[in-house]
Amino acid sequence: MKTDPAAAELLGLNTTELLALFTTLPAPSIEEMNGEYAARLLAQPNAFASVTGHAAVSNPFARWLCKGFRPVDDRTGRGYNTFRQFGRVRRRYAMHTLIAPSRYDGRPAYTLVYRAYGSVCGAINMVDEVRRAAPGVYLGIGTWGFTERQRRIPLPFLLTGPVGPYRGDVGTARRGFTPGPRELPGRRETGP
Repeated sequence: MKTDPAAAELLGLNTTELLALFTTLPAPSIEEMNGEYAARLLAQPNAFASVTGHAAVSNPFARWLCKGFRPVDDRTGRGYNTFRQFGRVRRRYAMHTLIAPSRYDGRPAYTLVYRAYGSVCGAINMVDEVRRAAPGVYLGIGTWGFTERQRRIPLPFLLTGPVGPYRGDVGTARRGFTPGPRELPGRRETGP
């Protein structure tokens, strides 16, 4: 399968270069992110992130395939990750999506908040930010952690597509959850 030139460029950059590029890119709209997008890790910032990232997504028992998204309304959406496990595609790690200020530069990013649903990703405060590098090619920066410092470590990934339709909602929503500064620290930096 031929790799898109924009995707190939992202595959050749280190984490510092990916984060610098991310700050120049536009956010896709809620409506644009509709379907499943093939996913893979890009260069990670250190050996620990590389080992843990690859163990989580390149695990031979549950290989990461895609992120799926759908708009709910003009301001929010839903999503999940898919994994191939024992020959079947499984949907896991539901997320709430919205356009929010980036933790890195305060500009809009398509933001995935996992804490809105009960899952391991929500428990570790995972938040992903996504921007469009080219049509059908998206640069994501994931974060997770229990301290503000941990949640600033950029964990880049690549999305391409859509490669298929959204398969349906999964996950149990946390009652009364509203994203706050832990999930959306860029709101603090850009005003009320």
